[in-house]
Amino acid sequence: MFGRAAPIHLSEDDVESLGISPSEVADAIEAAVIAKAEGRLRAPPKTAILPGDGRYAMSTLAMGDDGFIVAKQVTVCPDNPARGLPAINGAIMVLDARTGLLRAVLGANWITAARTAALSVVAARRLADPGAETVAFVGTGVQARAHLAAFSDLFPLRRVLAFGRGAANVERLCRYAGDFGLEAEASATAEEALRDADLVVTSITLDHSIKPFLDARWLRPTAFAAISDACVPWIPDTLTAFGTLIVDDRAQERESGRPMLPYGLITGDLTELVSGHVDIDRRARPAAFAFRGISLGDYAAAVLVVRRAEALQD
Repeated sequence: MFGRAAPIHLSEDDVESLGISPSEVADAIEAAVIAKAEGRLRAPPKTAILPGDGRYAMSTLAMGDDGFIVAKQVTVCPDNPARGLPAINGAIMVLDARTGLLRAVLGANWITAARTAALSVVAARRLADPGAETVAFVGTGVQARAHLAAFSDLFPLRRVLAFGRGAANVERLCRYAGDFGLEAEASATAEEALRDADLVVTSITLDHSIKPFLDARWLRPTAFAAISDACVPWIPDTLTAFGTLIVDDRAQERESGRPMLPYGLITGDLTELVSGHVDIDRRARPAAFAFRGISLGDYAAAVLVVRRAEALQD
């Protein structure tokens, strides 16, 4: 199918310059979820190594019947910003599933940010108030900015609340919100941010030594929380406040050496949600999507990037 043409190499700037929108990535992920449910996409749980010093490395692998294999390796190094380097770095290989030949090598940072926010979009399309106007961020780095761009496409946002330990990141996020024509302000406390929000995004550093400080009981009954930090900042005993609690993949969560939350609280996973096999509890209780990231998300985003790049070459 692909012959022996030279592999494409796309840097982070090259990938971002393709102009792929958050909604396009979300649509691609939904298609990948359906493909996995139908047995046309194989996407095993991701693997992770946590050396214990704040760094962690993650790998994903997926193969689709549409002819692609996607393998990603990403490492998160919290000390990198002090060195003038991005905290998240990695690479993605895209191969021909039939021949094993290398088709593309991609920078992983944009894809990781975009697919994470797009996973939240897939859940938010089904669980959040479509008229949501206020979004609160706990953690104000790369994922906050990616989620703001994605949610601005989906909701009639007017206001952004930002809470984080780094003043520079809080200010940067507020300025970024201004680019979307949104009002933005720093919240004095996490509780203040959560109580005023229709949407909540938490994306703090995955440091399990942090004492949980977010109480799900602070949320509005109609609120939706996108929890992209493995529930690290959430007080475990308060998670029962959620009426609907979705994870990205039940098997991945079951097999994890460090569960995000008690397994019995899980309402369903993303595949069950997209396929309509989840009973959503809308009895004046907030909903949440708690996730680690799954290989089908990387697969969907990477294949979208490669196809867009090849189309531009034709």
